[in-house]
Amino acid sequence: MGKKQEGFEQYYSELYQDRWEALRQALLKEATTLSLSDELSSPYFLDPASLVSACNLPVNEGDNVLDMCAAPGGKTLCLALKLKGTGSLTSNDRSQARRMRLKNSIEQCLRPEWRSNIMITGFDAVSWGVYEKDAYDAILLDAPCSSERHVLSDQGELDQWGPSRPKRLASQQYGMLCSAMLAVKPQGFIMYSTCSINSIENEGVIQRYMDRHDNAQVIDLGLYEDPRLSLERRPYGQIILPDASNGFGPIYTCLMRRIK
Repeated sequence: MGKKQEGFEQYYSELYQDRWEALRQALLKEATTLSLSDELSSPYFLDPASLVSACNLPVNEGDNVLDMCAAPGGKTLCLALKLKGTGSLTSNDRSQARRMRLKNSIEQCLRPEWRSNIMITGFDAVSWGVYEKDAYDAILLDAPCSSERHVLSDQGELDQWGPSRPKRLASQQYGMLCSAMLAVKPQGFIMYSTCSINSIENEGVIQRYMDRHDNAQVIDLGLYEDPRLSLERRPYGQIILPDASNGFGPIYTCLMRRIK
């Protein structure tokens, strides 16, 4: 075991204590995927835990919706199914390669009348709110994160990991959340989510925002209907971890509402 891997193991064992070994084993197993919906023109397979964020973002037909970090496209498809071709859906990703995957997912899986209201963009999510304020009824911010499940299964990623990475990502995530809060309309909703198991990148980001601003409230999701998934409460939001959810996850979610 190399020094990077040793550092990774020590970092997360301190974070999860006695639970880490079971969680680590669950993260190492290949994730099970299921088809998103039979309403799609072509099936799209993804981890059902990842749908908790998009499915629980309040979206009504006719809404103006932003998917801030949209690729590879599963959550955009879920939002598009809610809109049913009405309103508008902006699906954004800064990476050109990831935007191509996003575009292919939309073209292959959505019937033409349900993708006519979708615009694909490539802007920096951190600065979005500077240029477009009070514009959206709902925003999904599935922020770039440590993605520990991927790191554990990729030696190259593991060799590049360091304890400063979560802190750097948390700073970026906080910037994106601030940007989203500017871009959403008053009384509009933001769903913040990551696939990280690290509290710094999850509830820590929400805590930082709530400590510094008085224009938002956290909304309790309540009980989630999928019996395969166990939502574990955090000080802000909730997390689904694969050792407790039949191998699905991880996904952290926190629903927020801009109140002024």
